[in-house]
Amino acid sequence: MQETASHPEALLEVRGLRVAYGGIQAVKGIDFTVGKGELVSLIGSNGAGKTTTMKAITAMLPVSGGEVLYRGKSIGGLGAWDLVREGLAMVPEGRGVFARMTIVENLQMGAYIRDDKAGIAADIERIFATFPRLKERRAQLAGTMSGGEQQMLAMGRALMSQPQLLLLDEPSMGLSPIMVDKIFEVIAQVAAQGTTVLLVEQNASRALQIADRAYVMESGLISMQGAAADMLSDPKVRAAYLGE
Repeated sequence: MQETASHPEALLEVRGLRVAYGGIQAVKGIDFTVGKGELVSLIGSNGAGKTTTMKAITAMLPVSGGEVLYRGKSIGGLGAWDLVREGLAMVPEGRGVFARMTIVENLQMGAYIRDDKAGIAADIERIFATFPRLKERRAQLAGTMSGGEQQMLAMGRALMSQPQLLLLDEPSMGLSPIMVDKIFEVIAQVAAQGTTVLLVEQNASRALQIADRAYVMESGLISMQGAAADMLSDPKVRAAYLGE
């Protein structure tokens, strides 16, 4: 795959993306990039179009205009299944664990594109080292776990595919403060280990604390972009999204 000349380091490029459903233009022509090795966050209020954008990137919603490039190549027309093989993994809002499977079975499902049994077993142990609670309950059915434990499992399952790009949609939603701390700690750790991350998060303060760069979405458009540290201290961002 050739890299684009405009962003030679861009792993993901979204160009003029438009998404409409139910007669509503939910995403109105947005552009953003995620560079290789970056942790980029999309922040904005509920209904801004963040989740719709993520679903469009991962072929869960049809695109009505624009294009999505991954490693310089358009991924329009590829299914969600194909994208995992290409190195994109998504942790959806609401987690979506396999409720009637055990924790270990869920993690094994995350590695369905792989056939290296020893590597899969080693990666499961790495996930357990990151999330000791999952190890303790490895034989438990996923549907009987708390929301925070399910979020850990959903992240672990996505990492089992050894993604180059990990997309996280509202990972802290509905979790206790202690669990939110753990989830953000792991996101930062995953990024530090070299996985590129695109994070959609309503908890703007926490997202900006760990991101390299950020984009603000409002009513289906990108209204601001810049270094996350700059946004964290920007009075407009603080007033609108950080409750100050």
